[in-house]
Amino acid sequence: MLSIIFLILFLTILILIFVSANNIKLLQRFSISISGFILVLSILFLYQFDLQNEYFQFYTTLYIFDNDIFNLNYSFGLDGISLLFFVLSSFLIFLCIIFIQNEKYLKEYLISIFFIHLILLIIFSILDLFLFYVFFEALLIPMYLLIGLWGSRERKIRAAYLLFFYTVCGSLLFFISIIYIYSVTGTFNYEFLLYHNFSYIEQLFLWFGFFISFASKIPMFPFHIWLPEAHVEAPTVGSVLLAGILLKLGVYGFLRYSLVLFPDASIFYIPFVYTLSIIGIIFASLNAIRQTDLKRIIAYSSIAHMNLIVLGLFSFNSIGLEGAILQSISHGFVSGALFFLVGILYDRYHTRLLFYYGGFVHMMPIYSSFFLFFTMANIALPGTSSFIGEFTLLLGIFKNNVFTCIISATSVVLSGAYSLWLYNRICFGNLKINYTLKYKDLNKYETLIFIPLFVLVLFIGIFPNYILKFITLSTLSELIFYLNCL
Repeated sequence: MLSIIFLILFLTILILIFVSANNIKLLQRFSISISGFILVLSILFLYQFDLQNEYFQFYTTLYIFDNDIFNLNYSFGLDGISLLFFVLSSFLIFLCIIFIQNEKYLKEYLISIFFIHLILLIIFSILDLFLFYVFFEALLIPMYLLIGLWGSRERKIRAAYLLFFYTVCGSLLFFISIIYIYSVTGTFNYEFLLYHNFSYIEQLFLWFGFFISFASKIPMFPFHIWLPEAHVEAPTVGSVLLAGILLKLGVYGFLRYSLVLFPDASIFYIPFVYTLSIIGIIFASLNAIRQTDLKRIIAYSSIAHMNLIVLGLFSFNSIGLEGAILQSISHGFVSGALFFLVGILYDRYHTRLLFYYGGFVHMMPIYSSFFLFFTMANIALPGTSSFIGEFTLLLGIFKNNVFTCIISATSVVLSGAYSLWLYNRICFGNLKINYTLKYKDLNKYETLIFIPLFVLVLFIGIFPNYILKFITLSTLSELIFYLNCL
């Protein structure tokens, strides 16, 4: 079924190229239908997934060349971890396509979105290290276009270049490391690499090469400079994809490659990772408090949350790993919803500065209600998915290092400070009638976007076992494999 999904997305891009840009109705209906169909197929994987099988499922092999000269066979598969990111990508892409139905240059916009969709699904299912790198970097092309062409302000080109250069420069050592791995092992196949024991010195250098690339994507301190700029200049859909999915690529890379292929180096670099993560959490949280741009506040909030997830990954116990993965999924829902909410304000009033907003609870009650819920979810209010994720990963960190847990837990307090301050400035206080003359609450399409996000955040917060059962066996098998390598 994986090959069918890839083929559908590829054919969709080709069809969109030849459809007239003036046929808006056809573009709208076709894009929503295809993205909804892909989402349904992705959800079917959840029902067909064997929870007792710790190996990759839905295994597909693509034979390109298979002879004495060329042997290009690429494998695809999903385990419990990659499956959740696979479904998250399809879900957020579907919501983004609903959101952009009235955008200018809709045809080109949709082609970029479906191109991103195809690349993301390949990244989360590919079992070849070199192709993972190729598509990991190829994602820059449509994201660069989204920010550079559909960005909202004059600084959008600078933001696109920052995204490009930080990611590309960070991936140079990643590429060199991959070439070295091939020269030593003679293969890029992930399943073969799992059983190759690299020497201690090799692991130290290779781990660092992988780390620079993944840390730039998360982003960790001090590789975070590009993210606030990219969020501020990107269109709403670009910000949703950045925060909801693209930041998770670094987490997925750490979990899939760094921790398993280089276990000794991962232990060696724990103090280094903990130091950078703690600095990133505190620095980003304090910066969020002093911002006046709505997107910058949520962007710095994402940096703080993602650095906390990294601490959970490097706790080296199943509780911390499960919490980090669950929090990654939850952050995709919550941050995506917050960027949608900010994007709706920008579409109405064409500014993101806090100074111009206030009193929306009186004139936009539905909007204010959704904003309150997702603000509480961002703080990790009990009953939401973020509470389960943060509590679990903090417990995993506590089991490994009590002092690190205490310091990182300050993010919960700081998150409450800037999140409640943001909501108070937007929804309470006096109406700024001099700046926002017309008040229009959410329409049916916008409400349709937030209802599934609301339900999922609440459902996972009340019934977390439904998600945890997909990742428990996979994280345990990763942990057992990791411990056996030590």
